Amino acid sequence: MPTLKPLSLSLIIASLTSSYAYAEHSNDSIILEKVTISEQQLRPLFNQTASLSENEINALQSSVSDSAQLLKGLPGVSLYGAGGVSSLPAIHGLADDRLRIKVDGMDLISACANHMNPPLSYINPTNVSSIKLYAGVSPVSMGGDSIGGTVLVESSQPEFAQSAGEVIKKGELGAYYRSNGDVRGGNIAATLATQDLSLSYNGSTAKGNNYDAGGNFKPAGLAAVDRGWLDGDEVGSTSYEATNHALGIAIHSDNHLLQLKLGYQNIPYQGWPNQRMDMVENKSSQINFMHKGRFDWGTIESSIYSENTNHKMQFGEDKQYLYGNAPGMPMETEGDNKGVSVKTEIILSQRDLMRIGTDIQHYKLDDYWEASGTGGMSPNTFWNINNGERDRYGVFAEWEADWSSQWMTLAGIRYENVRMDSGDVQGYSTMFGGADSVNFNNASRAKSDDNFDITLLTQFRPTDTQTYELGYAQKTRSPNLYERYSWSTHGMAMRMVNLAGDGNGYVGNLELDPEIAHTLSLTADWHDAEQQDWNVTLTPYISYVDDYIDASRCSVNGTAMMMGAACTAANQTREDGFVYLKYQNQSARLYGLDITLYKSIFKSSDKGSLSATANINYVHGENRDTGDKLYNIMPLNGLFTLEHSMNSWHNSIEWKLVSSKDDLNAERNEIATSGYGLINLRTSYEFKQARFDFGVENLFDRLYSDPLSGAYIGQGKTMSGTGVAWGTTVPGMGRSVYAGMTLKF
Repeated sequence: MPTLKPLSLSLIIASLTSSYAYAEHSNDSIILEKVTISEQQLRPLFNQTASLSENEINALQSSVSDSAQLLKGLPGVSLYGAGGVSSLPAIHGLADDRLRIKVDGMDLISACANHMNPPLSYINPTNVSSIKLYAGVSPVSMGGDSIGGTVLVESSQPEFAQSAGEVIKKGELGAYYRSNGDVRGGNIAATLATQDLSLSYNGSTAKGNNYDAGGNFKPAGLAAVDRGWLDGDEVGSTSYEATNHALGIAIHSDNHLLQLKLGYQNIPYQGWPNQRMDMVENKSSQINFMHKGRFDWGTIESSIYSENTNHKMQFGEDKQYLYGNAPGMPMETEGDNKGVSVKTEIILSQRDLMRIGTDIQHYKLDDYWEASGTGGMSPNTFWNINNGERDRYGVFAEWEADWSSQWMTLAGIRYENVRMDSGDVQGYSTMFGGADSVNFNNASRAKSDDNFDITLLTQFRPTDTQTYELGYAQKTRSPNLYERYSWSTHGMAMRMVNLAGDGNGYVGNLELDPEIAHTLSLTADWHDAEQQDWNVTLTPYISYVDDYIDASRCSVNGTAMMMGAACTAANQTREDGFVYLKYQNQSARLYGLDITLYKSIFKSSDKGSLSATANINYVHGENRDTGDKLYNIMPLNGLFTLEHSMNSWHNSIEWKLVSSKDDLNAERNEIATSGYGLINLRTSYEFKQARFDFGVENLFDRLYSDPLSGAYIGQGKTMSGTGVAWGTTVPGMGRSVYAGMTLKF
């Protein structure tokens, strides 16, 4: 369970040379970049968000197959519902491409019109060794092209032998089972290392059937007797299978570390309960070459990476097709993502530290739908995005000053140029997308955005028991390729472009401007002098976003008489069904409060230790132009945990409370959800080289829907705008018992 220990409530914004330094020789093997670093090695800490250590991650690995789920107990974080290994983190109400998510330093991009392959889906939870989360006011050195925060995920770091004649040979085997959905998975890891060379491998697999909702699940418009191929409380399109492989080669020489990491993923299927299509293949290969070096003047960190993705969508077994002799609607996406980054830390004086760096990213995307049958989806291949390009060129400078034992400041500026373009497109035929494609092809599509980020942070520690932080950030994000370049107003084509999981249809907008967010955040942290007994942290924040990319109902236009046109007059007034929208620049405001609490109840040699933690989050978002509420904003929620540890045993009880969602986005006909409370039990035992985990989630089998789960369209004739009933959100998983075992050798 990722509880918030007093020291883990703070994140490292910056570190001196020692952050990249290598462990000194000892009687044990050398471990580079170890997750746990002594406090004496760090520059003063900022408390804006939280982090997860390797031990906290290990405690969750048997209960999740989705790496994004590891974040769900951190302050300000909620998750958009998606496939079994592909949920999307949201920070303070901002999600998906509005966040900067880095996996081993790579800026990964989702290559899908439904964003079914987000960055965190490319690393299995068993290969995650650390997570750092910067919310809202994040340093410019942590990345640009985002307005909602930064998530840094690192895989296991290389190990080296202590002496020239020593060889490290070690491995790990793990397996788990979860009762709901018959989920089973396993992982294997191995390391072979000398003093200068380290070889490592990590492989994992996860497979699950459709899960059952708690209580008595009855989708709107479908009686229990009409559910046909689904049994009882089964939630359609929630099955999945995923396999990941990672190979690491590292060379250590004096003050330099060279690493080559190779990754490969194969997902043969992953159902989607809040999208009209399912993933029927996702193959991705990654190459990541990294260098870290330490010099007298400071440190340097650089990386070159390449990611290639081939992604396919079709109808899974729970979805039905309804058009003539067409065998479905095959959709394919090919993404090519290459990047280079260099960051230096220069020690100017005992007080001053400067960071200077650059980022370059080249991204290409092809999204095409092959002809199917002899009806409307023929005879041409439908090109949704043809030779889409999105290239980023960024530079930044950041100055950190440690003025005294009480005061420190951080100031940074980043400039990025984002260039986008797309080739000519075509519909299935002149009747299916012909007019729209002509208009799009005749339009000017090359775009160039000049974006600036600014971060100002200050920290004041008047006493050993108080820390105060004030931060301001201007953050900028350019539209993604689908927001700018999806072009068809045919109803079926629009329903295939959906980044929100709301069942609606979307069309892009060539005239979109970048989003610019102005965020002000204050953190007050009170604790005991040793930071071991108690802690209270309050973080209120507010963000104003100019040119926020929201959506409005598309209206009747020159293509309204085209076959399947969706932008009709009725679309403007519909209040209880799925609708069709166009991405639009508007203005938004978000504000909220994060509260984290910790109290050590007792510590004794015969009874162990008992502690309590609480994580309470509230965020409100509204469109300042229309007065409408922003879509998918998490209501007031809290996670309360009681933990007991004694020798090798660790036990916890979680109580998750979520209030009802009634601040709804009217433009999208967002669906309300009821409040609920869930109880989870977890226990683990470590014995020499073995670890055993056991737990029960949703102990009382409560029927509930997470407020961000999206519209339930996991079964039936999902291609049709009226083939599935509107009004049901995706229900959460019912009671599930899990068990896991890890052996190290």
